[in-house]
Amino acid sequence: MSISLLAPGTLDRPLLETVAAGPVALSIDPAARPHIEASVAAVRELVSRHAPVYGINTGFGKLAQTRIADDQLLQLQRNLVLSHSAGVGQPLAAPVVRLMLLLKAASLTHGVSGVRAEVIEALLALLAHDVLPVVPEKGSVGASGDLAPLAHLSGVLIGIGEAFVDGTRVPAARALQRAGLQPLVLGPKEGLALLNGTQASTALALHAALRAQRVFDAALAVGALTVDAAKGSDTPFDDRIHAVRGQKGQRETAARYRAWLHASPLRDSHRGCDKVQDPYCLRCQPQVMGACLDQMAHAWDILLTEANGVSDNPLVFADTLEALSGGNFHAEPVAFAADNLALAIAEIGALSERRTAMLMDPGLSGLPAFLVEHGGLNSGFMIAQVTAAALASENKSLAHPASVDSLPTSANQEDHVSMATYAARRLHPMIDNTAGIVAIEWLAAAQALEFHRPLRSSPALEAQLARLRAQVPRLVEDRLMAPDIAAATALVLEGAPTPA
Repeated sequence: MSISLLAPGTLDRPLLETVAAGPVALSIDPAARPHIEASVAAVRELVSRHAPVYGINTGFGKLAQTRIADDQLLQLQRNLVLSHSAGVGQPLAAPVVRLMLLLKAASLTHGVSGVRAEVIEALLALLAHDVLPVVPEKGSVGASGDLAPLAHLSGVLIGIGEAFVDGTRVPAARALQRAGLQPLVLGPKEGLALLNGTQASTALALHAALRAQRVFDAALAVGALTVDAAKGSDTPFDDRIHAVRGQKGQRETAARYRAWLHASPLRDSHRGCDKVQDPYCLRCQPQVMGACLDQMAHAWDILLTEANGVSDNPLVFADTLEALSGGNFHAEPVAFAADNLALAIAEIGALSERRTAMLMDPGLSGLPAFLVEHGGLNSGFMIAQVTAAALASENKSLAHPASVDSLPTSANQEDHVSMATYAARRLHPMIDNTAGIVAIEWLAAAQALEFHRPLRSSPALEAQLARLRAQVPRLVEDRLMAPDIAAATALVLEGAPTPA
């Protein structure tokens, strides 16, 4: 495994995708080490002056006025990790935990957190050996940072809690051995720096953004297939229409629809038909999907900025020997980004479900009812469409913005919170729902297209049809539908290529 350097502010999408997918070996950029060492020295100097500095020689939250004796400073940091490891629920998925390890290490390399390089290297060792702390999914309100999730993540470094090693849940001490580590003794400020920050919510949102992009790409291909299957017009994708409006995402998606539909004999077969306009679910795909793409792009900008920044507190500025208390741990930017992603994910599914419903209706599609021969004896795709409707409806509830909620914590010291962790976590069931909706449309569109044989769609769309048919045969008569939907959903979650 080759080793790459981790420097402040250099995280990019390819690295995030790589880390989400599996273990990665990283080391601290030598240029960052002087800043890291200076911040540690600054903490030591502040401790020696005996002036109260939040989180270094005081309690936390509402207990910030409580002064801690010098001989208890190390115990203070250990107690912080122990007391804050209060999460509940299922463990976060492996890709999310890998991203959390990366993001926390990246934040600390800025050298304003007062954390030794040894601690950062331990985080990177866990990542390189795929030793993944067991992090319960629930327990953070997104301020003062993702405290409970990050406490569980950090607990493994001091030999507390559990971690997954080769998929098996083992005690932290055993997991550390796999990574070649011994339990750390955290110095002043280090426990607080590990726990304070937005790395859980940001990791959840980044992983969701990666997954949502793949579902979006698949939905474009499937939507284009439905256009041909319903003998729809390609006129709504003409670049002149989108150029005069000027919306970037709209114009980009229209170009992708044109690429998918290019050189379709089926489209050529009905260019002279008397149909004036298609339903919105076909005709307005560039407008809706383009708006989704714009929201996804904006969310990426916000999340990548957050991933490359510093969000713990207080921040130690060695040049002036100051520890400044602020609120970078407040995850409002992440919450807003996640809420905008939720809107896009819900709309991708909502539009797809409408296309499936259109294919079911012989009055709109011109195809057999529910896309099956011998209707009545066979129900065909009738209930598959009902499933799509159920998933789309569930997404409507999940799309309600989480960021507008707040519940005061820590005896009203932390009186406004972002709910970013839930905002990001709820994206994953939404993505699963939308993938299922698009999968059902894919099955229906393939079935519909094959009613037009021997006519064929474009080479690009025929390749996607063949990809599906390699997993799911055509529906000739009623059979168990759930395995077909599951197989198609797995393909949707893989995404679809951009046609040449």
